[in-house]
Amino acid sequence: MGIKIEFIPAAEEDYETLDGALKKEAAKKIDALANNPFLGKPLGNKLGIDLTGFYKLYFDKKRYRIVYRPVGDTVEIIEIFAIGKRDKEKIYKLVGHRLKKLRKP
Repeated sequence: MGIKIEFIPAAEEDYETLDGALKKEAAKKIDALANNPFLGKPLGNKLGIDLTGFYKLYFDKKRYRIVYRPVGDTVEIIEIFAIGKRDKEKIYKLVGHRLKKLRKP
């Protein structure tokens, strides 16, 4: 399909902090996105943070999430915004924070 997977720098750090087994599981899920960018579940408004256009994808028996968004009308790129534990929805706050940092001039 030719979809390119890109990590924002902070999400790359998230990935690098995973241990070996978790990193392998995350990599399998991320590779699967190249064939099906809508594999995850769509997000909307979470905790007052507008995450419309973003998706969540679970791994490690739903203990971890990958938050990403497809880019382009025909989905040429998938941007990975965060990888982290499914812990009281902290990951959504993290994505909201990262979005604000990216939008600042």
